[in-house]
Amino acid sequence: MPRHVAIIMDGNGRWAKQRHLPRVAGHRKGVETVRGAIRAAVDRGIEFLTLFAFSSENWRRPQEEVSILMELFVRALEQEVAKLHENGIRFRVVGDLARFDARIRELAATAEELTHGNARLTLTIAANYGGRWDIAQAARRYYAAHREALDPDAPLDPDALAPYLAMSYAPEPDLFIRTGGEERISNFLLWQVAYTELYFTEVLWPDFDGKALDDAIASYRVRERRFGRTSEQLQHAAENAAAR
Repeated sequence: MPRHVAIIMDGNGRWAKQRHLPRVAGHRKGVETVRGAIRAAVDRGIEFLTLFAFSSENWRRPQEEVSILMELFVRALEQEVAKLHENGIRFRVVGDLARFDARIRELAATAEELTHGNARLTLTIAANYGGRWDIAQAARRYYAAHREALDPDAPLDPDALAPYLAMSYAPEPDLFIRTGGEERISNFLLWQVAYTELYFTEVLWPDFDGKALDDAIASYRVRERRFGRTSEQLQHAAENAAAR
């Protein structure tokens, strides 16, 4: 079972179009699907669930649609956080929140504080997030913290940068899922998915249910995760572990 699952929730607009509905109907249905995905993750013992809700590129969408997405975000923060807390779920938001209005920033901060001690599942919402932004802000934070001691000729150890990434509190994703049929990472967790298993499905996000999640997990479980090693090395390590 993957410990950390990250999902790009794609296909809300196409789901609505197929039903001759406005795009907002697809986004509203997508919020309902988020609730189901959280329940499914908890039921399957997944420890970290990260959802790409709004990318730094999504500001380019029509202003009316962006406004609707912001309203849905506010409503979800107002109505859902107490339920998350009751169910032992920790809530986190990652991304450049400076562009959001004060109400969203206030609700997000309150939600994080309320659920800080929960450990059943860590739910992370990536909002105004981009993988390139994440790496750049981590580099800025690293150099700000080590400015006095830095040797300009010394190479930067990637492991030294990792603690400054937005999701340094979570293990790297085991399984990356993108719904909606597109097969791109789209600037999501670029650093963190270096060794993540990728799974793409034609299922549109509003139709993504427990069975769809199980299909993704089933694909993940038959893969061999070598992390640069050979199959023979993995087998040898497993045999040594079993012999102890």
